[in-house]
Amino acid sequence: MTKYREILRLKSLGFSERNIAQSCGVSRNTVAKVLKKAAEINLSWPLDFDMTDSALEELMFPKDKSATNKRMPNFDYIRKELLRNGVNKKLLWVEYCEECRMSSEEPLMYSQFCYYIQKDEEKRRATMHIPRKPGEQIEVDWAGDPAHIIYNEKIYFLELSR
Repeated sequence: MTKYREILRLKSLGFSERNIAQSCGVSRNTVAKVLKKAAEINLSWPLDFDMTDSALEELMFPKDKSATNKRMPNFDYIRKELLRNGVNKKLLWVEYCEECRMSSEEPLMYSQFCYYIQKDEEKRRATMHIPRKPGEQIEVDWAGDPAHIIYNEKIYFLELSR
């Protein structure tokens, strides 16, 4: 976190922006922005004890509340639907957008939709490494459309239906 109190204190002592940046471990641009904003709102050293760095940040650079008014998807529903054949994230995003528009809410864009789904999946992901020699065993993923076995005299063929 940026040390707003320290930046203002060092400036009041006459330090240059370059020295303040080096001392606080931030860029010169950050120091310049903090000092410019402090001058705009008539904020100078000494500060009250209750003015912590987080309080100063909120005072000088308030967060945009409009970015958080987007409706989040129903992750439980999405997780269940993705297990079904023929359902993908794009289809679920279109459904999500329609629901949002019907309730006059702003939906997430597709990339953010996928990002939040990925973050939700990471919470539940359970993986395990199975040590084995190459070619010793084979595993078949039976998800999706079923496979059919075709017998042709001496050779068995595995045909995937699509």
